[in-house]
Amino acid sequence: MAQAKAEEACALEPAKLRFDDDYDCFRDPENREHLPGDIKFIPLTEDERFFLSLGGEIRQRYEYTHNPLFGADPQDEAGVWLQRYTLHGDLRLGPHVRVFGQLSSALETGRAGGPSPVDENDLTLQNAFVDLNVPLGPDADLTLRGGRQELQFGSGRLVDVREGPNVRRTFDAARAIFEVPGWQVELLAARPRLPRPGVFDDEANDDLALWGVYAAGGKDWMPLGAIDLYYLGFEDDAGAFARGSARERRHSIGARLYGAERGWDWNWEAIYQFGSFGDGDISAWTIASETGFTFEDRPWRPRIALSANIASGDGDPADPDLGTFNPLFPRGNYFSEAAVLGPRNFFNIHPFVTVRPTHAWSLTADMNFFWRLDTDDGVYAPAGQLIRGPSGSDERFVGSAVSLTSEYALAQNLAVTAIYTHFFAGDFIRATGPAEDIDFFELTLQFKF
Repeated sequence: MAQAKAEEACALEPAKLRFDDDYDCFRDPENREHLPGDIKFIPLTEDERFFLSLGGEIRQRYEYTHNPLFGADPQDEAGVWLQRYTLHGDLRLGPHVRVFGQLSSALETGRAGGPSPVDENDLTLQNAFVDLNVPLGPDADLTLRGGRQELQFGSGRLVDVREGPNVRRTFDAARAIFEVPGWQVELLAARPRLPRPGVFDDEANDDLALWGVYAAGGKDWMPLGAIDLYYLGFEDDAGAFARGSARERRHSIGARLYGAERGWDWNWEAIYQFGSFGDGDISAWTIASETGFTFEDRPWRPRIALSANIASGDGDPADPDLGTFNPLFPRGNYFSEAAVLGPRNFFNIHPFVTVRPTHAWSLTADMNFFWRLDTDDGVYAPAGQLIRGPSGSDERFVGSAVSLTSEYALAQNLAVTAIYTHFFAGDFIRATGPAEDIDFFELTLQFKF
């Protein structure tokens, strides 16, 4: 009984980035008498100012895709088994020094043609950084962070850890994080790591660079919710689009409004991009939104929501200027776990409804409709590869998808997820190549500690 009460009072909700986990409740010795408390706060000195926290993840995922990439990719005979294991340690040396390290292993079996770059990485150092905390006054702090680290800003529309695929994204980065009342402001300079399938063989991707400033806050003066304001710079020595490949230097200025009030929730974002692509200029943009309402007083607490999104494409291949939006380092499965399309040159409408038959079980049904915005540009994958060039087609409708997702919490931090998606090939796909409908099934068991 005492153990159950301790677990209820100090239930750890693992963060998406595990170095953001909160260990404060485990400072109470009563909450450290049993797992996970006895590994979440291991005192190294009598005054407990020095302590170590351990954690990890085990994820087992089965995927089957019928007619991958509308029949253009090799067919997996019996599906793919993806395994991911992580183990991390968080060492606090007083209030001003922190060392965080995380190992990750991602394994793949069954992929026709062999694993993709986001399927397999036998063993890698996923995170390895040092924090130095510098108090700037009674209400202000500065954290200097340097080393290998995962990154996520806002909703992950431009920079995300890429949770869906088996291999998560990581960077070599230097960050300065300022915290003042109501705001967190971050300065960043980073290069992504290039994942390789072996053991400790990843390396920095010198072709890509990311830098900028990201500010989140505003709750004290916003009428509702909060706001993110940011500038992100990006460089790719070999940027690739339907028009061809060239050196790309791109600047993104964006704002995100988000919050929840009286059953409503919203997440709206607008981004403008400028810069250079080869000898031409870049002018691109996107507007993304999700708005939902939850019926808190109804059985199963239904939430209905609508996501509506649009991103620019390239209007004239003969012009050296480029109009295609670049999502930089976005969520790996941007629109769904089926991961068919990416957010370039498109507009889409995505209604969905979620119900919770029990506290531990949620069901989501959704429909997704995709069109090309500009008929002189093509259709792209989540990672940015060109799926189909324009091929002279004037068709806009790319396709539609219906999905059903079931998530069930078997125990604390142990969950099973099942997803089925059917993607109907649209007029543009049928006009430009293989056009088989896609069926996708996923079953995932994930445990975090």
